[in-house]
Amino acid sequence: MDQRVKPAPHEIRRARADNPKARERDLAAQLGISEAELVAAHCGDGVVRVEPRVNDLLTGLEAVGEVMALTRNESAVHEKIGVYDKVVTGKHNAMVLGENIDLRIFPKVWAHGFAVEKRDGGDIRRSLQFFDAAGEAVHKVHLRPASNLYAYQKLVAEVESPNQEPTVAIAEAERGFDYKAEASDASADVDDLRDRWSRLTDVHQFFGMLKTLKLDRRQAMRMVGQDYAWLLDNDAVGAMFHHAAEGEMPIMCFVGNRGCIQIHSGPIKSIKPMGPWINVLDETFHLHLRTDHIHEVWAVRKPTKDGHVTSLEAYGADGKMFIQFFGKRHEGESEREDWRFLAENLPRIPSPTAA
Repeated sequence: MDQRVKPAPHEIRRARADNPKARERDLAAQLGISEAELVAAHCGDGVVRVEPRVNDLLTGLEAVGEVMALTRNESAVHEKIGVYDKVVTGKHNAMVLGENIDLRIFPKVWAHGFAVEKRDGGDIRRSLQFFDAAGEAVHKVHLRPASNLYAYQKLVAEVESPNQEPTVAIAEAERGFDYKAEASDASADVDDLRDRWSRLTDVHQFFGMLKTLKLDRRQAMRMVGQDYAWLLDNDAVGAMFHHAAEGEMPIMCFVGNRGCIQIHSGPIKSIKPMGPWINVLDETFHLHLRTDHIHEVWAVRKPTKDGHVTSLEAYGADGKMFIQFFGKRHEGESEREDWRFLAENLPRIPSPTAA
């Protein structure tokens, strides 16, 4: 945020009324405020502040039935239609493991929550919206015609906050959903990195390895050698989408931020480029990806007890990963041969040396 005086709640509401079709994120940026501040300004006017009690919310959402779950970052928007079932609660980590809605949630990041009602012609659109301490959206739940409105209203009443002030306190932003090393002058030994990498038995051990060596993902990939990580042309993501759709290949697509990672598992069918965006517009899965934000694309090979698995990872100019892909697989299964062939044959470019 810059140092301009922020608009008062009544000024924010007036700007919203004057720009009814503007997206909340875009209007907030124009006003020099966070999206959470924009939403909070409407408390008492279609907005109810709710406490971000993640575990209560997740278990309560099961009864609401079919909804649309939305998780985004600056460069990608991931939308899934389904039910919040197979919920696993936890203080530090929570999960939703349903067939369509598949989430990894970090409850401590969820700082602000709101139940929002917006009139759209003769209809009312309802959603739950959650933000981090910086006012950045971490997760949203949009009701659909098939949703159980009674269960939704009961849930909102249970988590309604006693504080309905139209302002929120905002902290400094932290972006990204991948590990970022504190020290940029990495002094890790290449042989040590390669040895640790070769002994991975689960993809989830990768984060711990980076943290131990004080490396971020891109530092490690530059160092480890092209048998484990190689740089691809920036058009590789678009090429992957089209090949996967043509071959009806089921993939996994991860989009996240500090508070939530949302996963699609299955085939993709309808690929629609529009300006800088690549859009996937399938029945229960929509993805909107800013291709002009892609600074680097890496293919990464990680050993597991089931054989190595290959990911496709896109990074922004800030060096942080904003979307990641795998071939669809379950624990105990080998990687799909068609996915491995695709990942290994996307156009490569010479890899930079370690930085």
